[in-house]
Amino acid sequence: MRLDDEAESQNVEDRRGGGYGGGGGFGLPIGGKSIGIGTIVIALAASYFFGIDPSLIFQGASVVQNQQQQAPQSQAHRPPANDQLTVFTRKVLGNTERTWEHIFETDLNRRYAPPKLVLFSGATQTACGTGQSAMGPFYCPGDQKVYIDLSFYDELRQRFGAGGDFAQAYVIAHEIGHHVQNLLGVSEKVDAARRRMNEAQANQLSVRMELQADCLAGVWAANAQKLNQQLLEPGDIEQGLKAAAAIGDDRLQRQAQGYVVPEAFTHGTSEQRVRWLRQGLTTGDIRKCDTFAARQL
Repeated sequence: MRLDDEAESQNVEDRRGGGYGGGGGFGLPIGGKSIGIGTIVIALAASYFFGIDPSLIFQGASVVQNQQQQAPQSQAHRPPANDQLTVFTRKVLGNTERTWEHIFETDLNRRYAPPKLVLFSGATQTACGTGQSAMGPFYCPGDQKVYIDLSFYDELRQRFGAGGDFAQAYVIAHEIGHHVQNLLGVSEKVDAARRRMNEAQANQLSVRMELQADCLAGVWAANAQKLNQQLLEPGDIEQGLKAAAAIGDDRLQRQAQGYVVPEAFTHGTSEQRVRWLRQGLTTGDIRKCDTFAARQL
């Protein structure tokens, strides 16, 4: 990607290096520590929808508490604000802001309200509870913020074999896609519907939600290239498609446990994720991303 001329977003909150303190609240004692009720909620949600061990979330809460207790004001270990990955992330976020502003204005006749992007390390408090690096990048509709530990880029390259600038940009764009869903009211409808379903049905709806975010990531890239003909370089699209394939539910389950459980899918198969990312890339049309109406994913 050619980002040299791209302006950096100012909607970035850097919490790396510890010292971030969350507000107080009703707590439950777990392992000798007081864990906020929001932490319990996100732990159960992560377990239900994403198959994440709730203990990881509780461990993350402990990390946050230790940061608060041991070095509430310390910034000694904060990475420099102008390190390469931070600048890259700011520039990609800035491009998503300008591109989605254009799409909302021209295609939807609406105003786009950009989200904040929070850089953190280890764990941090969110409006959805305690977020942890083990969860990967995520979007919290409660505070309209995207959360990312930049070490995920290393994991993307080393564990999933999906390196490159555009693969990293796709990760950000996917989470921005969830923000777009939130702005358009999709997230609220899906959450309401999932509460009335059993686990298998809720998982199926979650898959459609995630695949739509993949498609919206593709819509961003297609429109960003139209607005800036020099943005994408040869091989960039292949990087993004490779990243989408690398994090399909079937591939991740096979890596983790040696077999696949389709009814437990929450994000879609590798083939599905590639298909819907490509759909957004080739059409550039947000109206072509209706995964909820699609008979075949």
